Amino acid sequence: MLSAFHLTRKFGERVVVDDVTLNVGCGEIVALLGPNGAGKTTTMRMIAGLIRPTRGSTAIDGVEMTERNGSQLRGRIGFLTEAPGLWDSLTVRENLETYAGLYGLARPAAAIDALLSQLRLTEHASARSAELSKGMKQKVALARTLLHDPPVLLLDEPTAGLDPEITKHVRDILEERRAAGCALLVSTHNLDEAQRISDRVAVIQQRLLAFDRPDALRRKLAHGHVRIRVAGDATPYLDAARVFDAGASARGSELWLRLADAEATTPEVVRHLVDAGADVVEVQPEQAGLEEVYLHFVKSSEAAAP
Repeated sequence: MLSAFHLTRKFGERVVVDDVTLNVGCGEIVALLGPNGAGKTTTMRMIAGLIRPTRGSTAIDGVEMTERNGSQLRGRIGFLTEAPGLWDSLTVRENLETYAGLYGLARPAAAIDALLSQLRLTEHASARSAELSKGMKQKVALARTLLHDPPVLLLDEPTAGLDPEITKHVRDILEERRAAGCALLVSTHNLDEAQRISDRVAVIQQRLLAFDRPDALRRKLAHGHVRIRVAGDATPYLDAARVFDAGASARGSELWLRLADAEATTPEVVRHLVDAGADVVEVQPEQAGLEEVYLHFVKSSEAAAP
């Protein structure tokens, strides 16, 4: 659905984004992670066609975005920017009516009413934007982004600064759009949110440092540690565990082992322990959290930088 090829952007001599290639499929959420100044917003603005890449290109459904077709393809994108982009002197409804006119919607009133209801904004429709809280402004901005029912959504920090209730509501809407077949690229600093909603994660710091499913990235950082809990004291089964790891240890009812290939070897370890008379209650392989994965790639990139 959405593809970016070798995107590079310079401002003067400063390289902000360097050779970034990624894709987002239909019905997929990709979380774009990176520290402040990593190039996330610039990448999204290039993909949206708002700024021209120094090198590289973007495409929707295999059609490359050019000057000739840019306006048409941009109409298939909904872009939620960091700033809400609302007119303070206009009411919520007037803001949405203005954008509906820009999008050329055939039945703007019906689309606006549906989104006001979905985002629980109906009672605020007559309020001026200047009177709204930050959370309410963000929801109106999301309504503006969804107004023309775009198949591609680019969302820059969609839940930044929102309270937990509104954050959950926004997250539910993103999951509904994914279920409807949208391609969503979501820039966020909220790693817990990224782990909850994303199908794949892209870590960027000027360059693309990693791009894969969260569980696959966590496995790359796994150190092979496995915790096996048995019924009763684990000490009698320590010799059986040390067949696989000479440094295995027992702590209460738990055995701790380090395996070269935990995924392949753990079933054999469990069978051996059962044969030795152990009642295995739980097996828990060590998994790095997304925060650990993120920090690993970012710090490795910083260490490698000249």
